[in-house]
Amino acid sequence: MGAFMACGLLPQTDPAVMPRKPVHEEHENLERWLVSYADFITLLFAFFVVMYAISSINEGKYRVLSDSIVQAFQEKQSSPTMVNLSQKNASILPGTGRPIGKAGQTAAGGKQDAPEAQEMKAIARDVMSALATLVRQGQVRVTQSPRGISVEINASTLFASGDAALQPAATQALAAVAKVLAGTDNSIEVEGHTDNIPISSPAYPSNWELSSARAGSVVRLLAEHGVPPGRMVAIGYADNQPLDTNASNEGRARNRRVNVLILNKAREALAVRQTN
Repeated sequence: MGAFMACGLLPQTDPAVMPRKPVHEEHENLERWLVSYADFITLLFAFFVVMYAISSINEGKYRVLSDSIVQAFQEKQSSPTMVNLSQKNASILPGTGRPIGKAGQTAAGGKQDAPEAQEMKAIARDVMSALATLVRQGQVRVTQSPRGISVEINASTLFASGDAALQPAATQALAAVAKVLAGTDNSIEVEGHTDNIPISSPAYPSNWELSSARAGSVVRLLAEHGVPPGRMVAIGYADNQPLDTNASNEGRARNRRVNVLILNKAREALAVRQTN
């Protein structure tokens, strides 16, 4: 080998002209758009979920609205008379009954009783004042219809779960209501309502017994605080008159309630005349 190199038979390479290794170019990532596309799809899905949640119909409220409209057309009332008094600055509209005969007459056949309408407004205001704290908390709703004034009290405010014994805080609130009702001579109906979850205990074999016992507890307390027992009646409806759907916890909580209905004396007189 040394001899060949000495003779110059082997080619000698110049380091300056040696070939370089090819540099591989980095390829552009063509799938980066998938990240943005995935973000867009996620946001779009969230948007449609929110829109669906907003547009879903509450079956209970829809049913109440439908019944109110049907009743309004049946009675041929010129304007709705149901007003929610739990809303701020709400006003009270008296029930006008069924318009019969000449204008300015009530369904009982006489002229409109302005003093009685004012009396019903005063009762509603006094009841709301007595339950002001619970009204602000959304536990009590006071409404007025042609039949009278309805005081809807959430059952959780009055009773423990599955029980009909009034709690101490509820006793104080109902005692304040009793002071208002003791000064009137209107008939009073106390209605007990439950949700559709069945109950079975030695004291309450079904929701019928529970709802009736709760209505009876309220009637007994009102009587103990001065409301004449002869003016009151206790009714248990169990779960047969729901205000909201029983498919959710919120709906079932709304259905568990006690209604204290202060009847309109004009409507009572009309009912007696029709019965006779």
